[in-house]
Amino acid sequence: MIRSTWATRLVVLLSILILLVLWHVGAVILDANVILPTPTKAIHALVELVGTSPFSLHIGTTVLRALESFAIISLSGILLGILAGSSIYIHALLRPFLAICKAVPVMSVILLAFIWFSSGTVPLFSAFLMGFPVMFVQVESGVRSISKKLDEMVRMYALTKKERIFHFILPSLAPSIATGARSSLAMVWKVVIAAEVLTVPRYGVGSRMQMAQVNLETAEVLAWTLIAVVLTVAGDVLFDAALRLPPWISRQRHRKIIASLGMDGELR
Repeated sequence: MIRSTWATRLVVLLSILILLVLWHVGAVILDANVILPTPTKAIHALVELVGTSPFSLHIGTTVLRALESFAIISLSGILLGILAGSSIYIHALLRPFLAICKAVPVMSVILLAFIWFSSGTVPLFSAFLMGFPVMFVQVESGVRSISKKLDEMVRMYALTKKERIFHFILPSLAPSIATGARSSLAMVWKVVIAAEVLTVPRYGVGSRMQMAQVNLETAEVLAWTLIAVVLTVAGDVLFDAALRLPPWISRQRHRKIIASLGMDGELR
């Protein structure tokens, strides 16, 4: 397993190096910084951006928008997904809205939202419409796949609705919720930044991209793009770490219990 992990990391590193080499070769062949600057110039622009005073504010604003959108998507997607998976009437009621969310292009949503809302609200609204169907479909499918026999057994024990939700439904839906959350989170970053590019709010990664593009600062555009990639990857890493945290806590408690029992045995 260790060899496989290290081999995978080496392959990923090699892939990154190949992409950087192709980027550098393409920039040298074109020999036009406005079209494609070299990786060195893009990294130099990134270092300059990090040193500016509003840099953290731009990052923090985009992260806050993404997290707010993700929280709204998660809560609404889980709640409505459970209801729709349990009732064909609620499923039929939500079907037109779901079809619209899936069919309408992202740019159309952003442009319409820009007419209806302020530039700071557009990313939240747009990310919700694009990410909600992903979470909703996963949760609804998870509800429909719950074992009917297990459900009947739970009903036999006459559990309250609260106990049934927290001790049966949510644990059974955990894999579906995790899959939907991971997919919707990746989509949220893209939609939020795209909405910032089109609406140009005062602060945000996307708005800085747009301003750099207007000024033909291609190296700066690439620098902000690298920042967006880092934010997306960091979000995925933190999400995976959050998923691994409960099993890790459970294992630690189990080890403490075993250790205490062992000590008690020695004392006896």
